[in-house]
Amino acid sequence: MTATSLPVLASGTHTFGDRTVHRLGFGAMRITGKGIWGPPRDHAEAIRVLKKAVELGTDFIDTADSYGPFVSEELIAEALHPYPKNLFIATKAGLLRTGPDVWIPLGRPEYLRQQCEMSLRRLKVDRIDLFQLHRIDPNVPADEQFGVLADLKKEGKIANVGLSEVEVPEIRAARKVVPIVSVQNLYNLSTRKAEAVVDYCDREKIAFIPWYPMASGKLVEPGGAVAKLAEKIGATASQVALAWLLKRSQVILPIPGTSSVKHLEENAGAANVKLDEAQFAELSELGS
Repeated sequence: MTATSLPVLASGTHTFGDRTVHRLGFGAMRITGKGIWGPPRDHAEAIRVLKKAVELGTDFIDTADSYGPFVSEELIAEALHPYPKNLFIATKAGLLRTGPDVWIPLGRPEYLRQQCEMSLRRLKVDRIDLFQLHRIDPNVPADEQFGVLADLKKEGKIANVGLSEVEVPEIRAARKVVPIVSVQNLYNLSTRKAEAVVDYCDREKIAFIPWYPMASGKLVEPGGAVAKLAEKIGATASQVALAWLLKRSQVILPIPGTSSVKHLEENAGAANVKLDEAQFAELSELGS
């Protein structure tokens, strides 16, 4: 396989402890059923997507026990185990699923420990590369939730700890209990409420993993500003949105997800889209 067939390698790298990954990853939520519930509509295509992601150079895959639930982790193991040595798999726990599109925070320490054990089993690994608290449960003391993650790390069941949908004070509080290597918040060209968190992560060299990284709404409509720039530089609007994230900060690791090989290949091509300073500034002024 030639270097040109590995577009993800152009996205740059980020290091978690002793593991270095390429910054453009793959989010494995969309390979499940409608409402992120149950099996995928096309099982064979889901397997092809996962295999193709690795073929394109992806070595960072993000999933969660709640995707399906359990389905995404099982598909990853089915498609890719035994894993390539360089493959870094992140998963999450802390959301209970009771139906399609239903997400209930559940951070009791015994539940988080149970879900870690089950993820180890489903992913067929002895240690999880990155285990993320999917949400901080407001009904459980935060230090208890951070504490069980610290225990799991000490026990060697997880290598690294991350958080999701948090503000800067919550990151600081967690870091008093356990080292935090990543934060995963909603963030894209259109939705930028997490700017303060991105800036904090940038200063502290913590990975920032934007979920829903593709911009949406009027910005990417045909004839919109993003589409016009994309046409000018020979890219797609989605590629431009991802390229903006990659340029925004060296600690940003976008994880676009899809259930289609065609869209996967398009997303991977974003790593080769390089925005100049003027283009980046123009796009930056558009968000909110």
